[in-house]
Amino acid sequence: MTVTASAPPRTGADSPSPAVRRPHRAVPVGVALVAASLPMFMATLDNLVMTTALPVLQVELGASIEQLQWMVNAYTLSFASLMIAAATLGDRLGRRRVFVAGIAVFALASIASALATTAGTLIAARAVQGVGAAAIMPLSLTLLAGSVPAARRAMAIGIWGAVSGLGVALGPVIGGAVVDGIAWQAIFWINVPVAIVAIPLVRRALPESHGRRQPLDTLGLLLAGTGVLSTVWAIVRGNDDGWGSARVVGGLLLGVALLGAFLLREQRTDHPLVPLRLFRVRSFSVANATALLFSVGVFGIVFLLSQYLQVGLGYSPLEAGLRTLPWTAAPMLVAPVAGMLAPRLGVRPLLTAGLALQAAGLAWQGLLVGGDVVYTDLVPGLALAGIGMGLTFAPSATAVLADMGADDHGTASSVNATVRELGGALGVAVLVAVFQAADGDLTPAGYTAGLQPAMLTAAAVVAVGAGLALLMPRSTGRGQAVAVH
Repeated sequence: MTVTASAPPRTGADSPSPAVRRPHRAVPVGVALVAASLPMFMATLDNLVMTTALPVLQVELGASIEQLQWMVNAYTLSFASLMIAAATLGDRLGRRRVFVAGIAVFALASIASALATTAGTLIAARAVQGVGAAAIMPLSLTLLAGSVPAARRAMAIGIWGAVSGLGVALGPVIGGAVVDGIAWQAIFWINVPVAIVAIPLVRRALPESHGRRQPLDTLGLLLAGTGVLSTVWAIVRGNDDGWGSARVVGGLLLGVALLGAFLLREQRTDHPLVPLRLFRVRSFSVANATALLFSVGVFGIVFLLSQYLQVGLGYSPLEAGLRTLPWTAAPMLVAPVAGMLAPRLGVRPLLTAGLALQAAGLAWQGLLVGGDVVYTDLVPGLALAGIGMGLTFAPSATAVLADMGADDHGTASSVNATVRELGGALGVAVLVAVFQAADGDLTPAGYTAGLQPAMLTAAAVVAVGAGLALLMPRSTGRGQAVAVH
């Protein structure tokens, strides 16, 4: 679910310490683009590729709705938690080396996912997939930026970004087509030949580079990861165990305590995983706050909507995936336009309008799904949400980098990507909790009953994000070009 925009991350050539590069023969820009983009497409595709397969997995593996959540969240949480750490290791050990290792881990975990015979083993394999994706996503762009001439870098990053957006848009469609035409296991098997092609291509086309050799804040990583995991676990268990139960309250308190300890750690260490000084910049803080709320509302609903189209409206997995396109594919058309308008209008009006349109689109759908509804009734709401997403992506990423020094671009972009991934995991947990609290279940009537309050809750969350966007400084983004990716 990662679609970001940023200036090129620091490569060895412009990092504070000298780059260490092995001799590498020049390759065409197109080859470098394919080498960097193919693994990234594979990783972004797997964010949403499972959504249209979840009803099938529920039947074939006997999975509960909680287990279905963890099939998505196990990937997202490990992906989000380890991205910054993977980028740090890449700077120290070699970016291409860590990138290739990430592809290999992703492929092996895909094989394990395809061979899974229980919900638990699939969840575990998905968590390992997320580890591989965490190494792929940030290093893909860094390696691409360092392998193409400066004059063609913006063009290359723009194409890279389009491929990233395509992975998000096509996830439900490809997942549905594979499940309909073959079997759910093929969703994971298709990653294997991609990895087999990608690894030698990466080694040939992308030069090795190193960055600033900063020690990895292992304790900070552990505190942040376990804090988020404890919080999400408690939210997922809330309806089953009771919100006042010792396990749920204890899990929430532990999560808050660990995250508090993480913030204290980041204030005191010389090499923070997340430099808290970045949040003193208002444009950066507002951009991340709105990104979190956007992800909670939007990507949490994608999890439920893809299943509603099958369980509630009776479509096949492929038919359901195709019917998400007015929402998921619209940003491919709108985001480049928003990127061109941002330097003229500034970030604030575009970001506010984008989030407001998404809230309106979600509310439209939420008000309709409670009664007799056909798919065409939902299309205007899906289109509004899709246009809003397109208006949000580029301005949000512009704001993340607008008032940052060049040395902080890579870190700021990685922090923003992590925030959005974590928002997606929290969104699934929170909105499914709302769904279940309204007596939602995996039956046509039960899905309709639970989806309406979940959809309206998501609309309210995104509307709060639109309100926060008004706090963005008026001048942010004006006169600054942005590469959409």
